[in-house]
Amino acid sequence: MSLYEQLSRLPGSYQGPDFQGSGGLPTAPYGLLGLGETSLAARICEDFAQTGLTRSGTQLLLSSPETLAAADDFAALVQVGGIEVLRVGAGEGRRFDLDTLAYLAPGGVLGTYHLAQYVAYATGHAEEARQAEALISELRDRCVPEVGDSNPARALAWSLWGRAPLLLAPAGEGVLTEAWQGLLARVGKVLSIPVEHEPLYTLTGAFEAHHERGDGRLALILGEEDAEMAMCREILETRIDEVALIGYPLDADGAVAGGYAGTLALWYFGAWVAAYLAEREGASAEDSAALVQVLATLVSGTPGDELN
Repeated sequence: MSLYEQLSRLPGSYQGPDFQGSGGLPTAPYGLLGLGETSLAARICEDFAQTGLTRSGTQLLLSSPETLAAADDFAALVQVGGIEVLRVGAGEGRRFDLDTLAYLAPGGVLGTYHLAQYVAYATGHAEEARQAEALISELRDRCVPEVGDSNPARALAWSLWGRAPLLLAPAGEGVLTEAWQGLLARVGKVLSIPVEHEPLYTLTGAFEAHHERGDGRLALILGEEDAEMAMCREILETRIDEVALIGYPLDADGAVAGGYAGTLALWYFGAWVAAYLAEREGASAEDSAALVQVLATLVSGTPGDELN
């Protein structure tokens, strides 16, 4: 199945528990830790739980096959304190001890959706999970390959073609730059440059000595254009070719949808952009051979010939 087909089928494909039945929610408060490939989903859900390990309530522990040893250690550490652990895996079932898992999500770049939705439901944020489904369903209808000139994902991919974009986001929303940098690299096979940690200090000096280095450069402001991002835009517009705002989508009432739902929707939009960018670059949107080899080595613990 192509990545386009996988992206088209993603909205509504979550098949995990919604915790709305007789069992109810796990005991609060919640700790949340994501390892390896699952770390992005944990960051997207960081408003739902305490980041890291909890000393009471329930620990949600997400891991991918190459991080199982570390996950075992963290689980044992938490369980010593009498804390319930919900272990969630992402990847092939044969890589896990399924008896220890509360949920197994698909592996790969799109597993982020399934993991994030599980965490949202498990921590009592079912409404946000449903809002996220509505947003990505609306985006799917606008981004599928059948949509012509009005396809926003294809149009942005065209703008990104042959460029290494700067990525910016408001303070506290660094997960957006992390998500887009990963998607553009892993799927689109291109380098992007996140500008974080007081971007005004960086951008005001970055092109002063060699102003021509801004030629052909593109910057993406992800999420909300707050006062700081507005100043960043003003600075960049005098130094580079193009600055684009990739804002949160609008909900059914026409209001800007931020928070968890908006973040997951922007991640989904970024996946579409990265898929179209790979097409423009003439590259495969699948994981690179190097990544496949590295992950296999980490899982087996035995260096392969290619790495040697």
